[in-house]
Amino acid sequence: MREATDVFSEWAGVGRDEGMERGHAPAVSEMLAFGLARTAELGRSFRAVDVGCGNGWVVRQLQSMPFCTVAEGVDGAAGMIDKARSIDPEGRYHHAMLPDWSPDERVDLLMSMEVLYYLHDPAAMLRDFCTTWLVPGGWAVVGIDHYREHEASLAWPEQVGVHMTTMSEGEWLQAWAMAGFSGITSWRAAGDPGTLVIAGQAPSA
Repeated sequence: MREATDVFSEWAGVGRDEGMERGHAPAVSEMLAFGLARTAELGRSFRAVDVGCGNGWVVRQLQSMPFCTVAEGVDGAAGMIDKARSIDPEGRYHHAMLPDWSPDERVDLLMSMEVLYYLHDPAAMLRDFCTTWLVPGGWAVVGIDHYREHEASLAWPEQVGVHMTTMSEGEWLQAWAMAGFSGITSWRAAGDPGTLVIAGQAPSA
């Protein structure tokens, strides 16, 4: 099996990142609406990170929000980060592998679409998000298209030739609870079976 980051670097080189952006946009719109509503409740400016930022399209949306002081993205695919920097030279884009990287300062909002199941231990990454990435009371909003109830997605590891950790919706929700998140909510976004979106709040200090 190949590394997913190598596959996505190749996709960036042939413009498939643009198709990913279009395909994910409906679900991400729902995710952003939820996350931005939570940051509005802060009554102050906020910091955000997009995990698996691809060509940076979500980072740029976050940057455009009036109360967003910092928006940054991280991706393990060098080609995606190169594309993000070419589009937005002043943006904050980091080429790094998870779980080795973390933001210099904790964030109020963590967005991530189609990343966690490529990790061998997504539950450990969720614990890091909750305990070291987010400020107390900060929110994570994550979209997952490869999950057990989405039967068509079960063939993806073989079709794409990369590792994917296959979990059921219930197993994902349990991992979030075990990671320490509270206020966990989930829904299916943009179709049937749709993107499994899970959101949770880091414990308040």
